[in-house]
Amino acid sequence: MPEAVERLSHGEPTWFIGGKKTFATFSDHHHDDRVAFWCPAPVGAQAHLIAADPLHYFRPPYVGHRGWIGVYLDVPVDWAEIGELVQEAYRTVAPARLIRRLDEGPGNGA
Repeated sequence: MPEAVERLSHGEPTWFIGGKKTFATFSDHHHDDRVAFWCPAPVGAQAHLIAADPLHYFRPPYVGHRGWIGVYLDVPVDWAEIGELVQEAYRTVAPARLIRRLDEGPGNGA
């Protein structure tokens, strides 16, 4: 993904756009004995996903009130769906110029 970088944030691997805007973070330190990742989601997606599949999705602490979605990774997951969620999270926070680069596909300097 164009200008995506990974670095630790709050002790967890976190992915940023241009080193500033977070679009995914790994989480296994919130004292709930679960492994998950959190990502921003389009308006309404959080409620829809949690209602449809609470075994896999949850409202994460700290950022859930902003519409972020939590995804449990310690249950069987559909990795293609995870990829789609991460891409949608990127699109949710990326500037239009980077979304255009993403849409151009391989060879775009991503």
